Parts: sequence; structure tokens; C-alpha cells
Amino acid sequence: MGRFDVDGYLWFLRPKGEKELIKPGGENIYPAELEKAILQHEKVVEVSVIGVPDKKWGEAIKAICVPEQGKAPDPQELAEFVAAKIARYKKPQYVTFVDALPKTEKGEIDRDRVKKDHGGKY
Repeated sequence: MGRFDVDGYLWFLRPKGEKELIKPGGENIYPAELEKAILQHEKVVEVSVIGVPDKKWGEAIKAICVPEQGKAPDPQELAEFVAAKIARYKKPQYVTFVDALPKTEKGEIDRDRVKKDHGGKY
């Protein structure tokens, strides 16, 4: 993502959501891949995956999920569900349930706000 200034220069701001990386223990994990797997769970209607600081691995995976009303899955169950869909090392170490995720003016998930609210790295 970037912006042009008044002189026409392009300024880099941050990676686009689907191009972001989480790097736990040197592995490259794309949040979009985990989000796709998590959304296959019948009790999850919306999700944002971010990297959070971790003493052992440098960065850990955190999934912030909006559950189907009154039907939040157990966090461990959700992590195991993901592990069965994609590589086991990509499962989230942390799962948080919220009523809603913040949105941008375009109606997309505001990843910067999610990171700010839930301890993600910039």
C-alpha cells in the first residue's frame, strides 16, 4: 500500500493485506491462507490473522474471529481444525473472539486497527 505526495512521489506505507507475512521461527506464513482455512469452520463468520510478538519464536500467529452469533468454537478446537486443513505449524497459537472487526470506509477489515487493538506487530 502506498500514497502519492503533492510532488508526485510514491511513498510506501505497508504491505497489502494478502502480501503480509508472519514469520514464526523463520517460517513464512501468509495471513490470507489461514483466514481462508478458518472461514471454513461453520461457527466463524469473519476473521483477521495477525502476527504478535513471541519470546520463543519471535512472532506468533493470532486469529481474531467473529463467531456465528452465540456459537463460538473452543479456541483449541479451532486451532486443530486449521491444522487439519493446512500445515500444522501454521495453526494459530492464540485465538480471540470479538463481536465485530473494525472496517475501513470501503467496508474491508481494517488490518491496522486490528493490529493496534490486538497486539500485532507493525
